[in-house]
Amino acid sequence: MANLFQSQDDSSPSLSEGNIDLTSTGGVNFWFDKGFTWLVYSFASITVLILFLMTWVIFKEAKPAINEFGLGFLWGQDWDTGAEIFGALPYIYGTLVSSAIAILLTIPVGISIALVTSEDFLPNSVKTTLAFVVELIAAIPSVIIGLWGIFVFIPIIEPLENWLGKNFGFIPLFNTEYPAANNMLTAGIILAIMILPTMAAISRDVLIVIPKELRSSSMALGGTRWETVFRVLLPAGFSGMVSAAMLSLGRALGETMAVTMVIGNSAQISLSLLDPAYTIPAILANEFAEAGAGLHIGSLSYLGLILFALTLAINIMAVLIVEWVGKKNR
Repeated sequence: MANLFQSQDDSSPSLSEGNIDLTSTGGVNFWFDKGFTWLVYSFASITVLILFLMTWVIFKEAKPAINEFGLGFLWGQDWDTGAEIFGALPYIYGTLVSSAIAILLTIPVGISIALVTSEDFLPNSVKTTLAFVVELIAAIPSVIIGLWGIFVFIPIIEPLENWLGKNFGFIPLFNTEYPAANNMLTAGIILAIMILPTMAAISRDVLIVIPKELRSSSMALGGTRWETVFRVLLPAGFSGMVSAAMLSLGRALGETMAVTMVIGNSAQISLSLLDPAYTIPAILANEFAEAGAGLHIGSLSYLGLILFALTLAINIMAVLIVEWVGKKNR
């Protein structure tokens, strides 16, 4: 019997002195764990490889335009396919401004929705329904939102935009010579509606995982519900909300169809939000299929490379902000 209990495989967990090594594996389990580890590493490596491959392909297609225009392409304002003169500044400007409008509108609304659906302001049934309806917006195809913007939203907001132009035309943001229903402001609001589910859902998840002890401690010390929200919950979830905002902004930068349908597609740089504009995704969608080989396709690819760089820069900035906030709170 003693030999029976002593005949243990060397690869099995050690049971001596009552200690069990739960990290040791042997036999089939050992190779299964190793295989799964290498499988995960392989998938991660393939993802990074695809990213670099995409970058290389776009860079290769953009090389003729890079060689021809260099960095001057970034501040060039002409886009003449016949004369093969191309500049990216109006499209960069339209992309950045429309996305900035969207994120400025989305952040307060998204955080408000997250607070209402995560805290005890409403009954649970109402909170669940509201959260579901907001997240459902993310499932609506972009082209459907674009059609809704043309046939429903623009007729509603056009009188307001005309009123802004007439009464606040002395402000450069609302000063326009030729009012247009399809303009930068319309595109920014449509973008805000599209990225709202991302901002609201992630912010809600951030608030839900904040320990309940923080809420209880704040209110036990005499803090009101709103003091608890502004002095405890929002600071505690700030880094997560920054990540939500950056993810939402990344989607706004790359949004194509809905923006193309409502922004007016006019390659101009205007301080007025009531003037038409153009974005990088919009011109890619409009011209790439019919672009000729050479500088035209190269310039469009160059625009794609710029858009990729903008998105990458925003994600890097988000990581740095989150790390800075984390160090500050330690």
